[in-house]
Amino acid sequence: MAKHAVTGAFGYSGKYIAKRLLDAGEDVMTLTNSLHKENPFGEKVRAYPFNWDRPEKLIESLQGVSVLYNTYWVRFNHKDFTHQMAVDNTLKLFDAARKAGVERIVHVSITNPSEESSLEYFQGKARLERALIQSGMSYAILRPTVLFGKEDILINNIAWVLRHLPVFGVFGDGEYRIQPIYVDDLAALAVAQGRLRENVIIDAIGPETFTYRELAQTIGEIIHSKRPVIGVPPCVGYVTGQVIGWLVNDVTITRPEIEGLMADLLYVDSPPAGETRLTDWARQHADTLGKRYASELARR
Repeated sequence: MAKHAVTGAFGYSGKYIAKRLLDAGEDVMTLTNSLHKENPFGEKVRAYPFNWDRPEKLIESLQGVSVLYNTYWVRFNHKDFTHQMAVDNTLKLFDAARKAGVERIVHVSITNPSEESSLEYFQGKARLERALIQSGMSYAILRPTVLFGKEDILINNIAWVLRHLPVFGVFGDGEYRIQPIYVDDLAALAVAQGRLRENVIIDAIGPETFTYRELAQTIGEIIHSKRPVIGVPPCVGYVTGQVIGWLVNDVTITRPEIEGLMADLLYVDSPPAGETRLTDWARQHADTLGKRYASELARR
């Protein structure tokens, strides 16, 4: 039986990938920074630390692994983690996988990565794609925009704001686009690609495209919390996000995230890779969507 390694199987997308692999009868282990968290899979998934500073231990953990599914990344720079740290650590992971004899890496990236980008998120993802392509290992690079699902942050917190504030502000005109994919659709795509050996890069987008303004309006209608959606200067939207973040002890939005949104970097002209419509999923979860704030820092 092939052995599969999933980074962050106690987290968000990694958990869905691990579940799909287990449902298929595969042998699964995880690399994680969260050994303190409860293992949702019990003894079915063995957990090992990343051991970033002990490469020999990281290589040892990956011995016998056929496919590595990499979801490891950070959303923003923080005093405890940065994009540069995430890039450096992922390069160590790729190197350890190569030395351990891993056959294939299924790597989660982002739409429109570019090493020329002024945004560290997109620049870092592009550097990692290049490193993986040059590694000599078989690879599948999946490029999602925003994920939605039960543990989602962005879509949930848009709903949370709609439930708690009298208006919803979008940065600028709100006409930049977004193509959310259901987290389990991404997991299904990852597992399917783990069975193959052809090198591919796939825009992992969902079947619906929204402008940011349309997204807020649509979610408001679905959860029965319609609010006026108004355009605000990006600086005003950022400060508002900072105030909300202070109130909930989290980072709700960053300047680079606003820039990426407004630069239309979460849109590609590609066929959808997922089948689940955000509108259908949101209607099924309308009673709970946005009832509680989802904290990025608490998740970590």
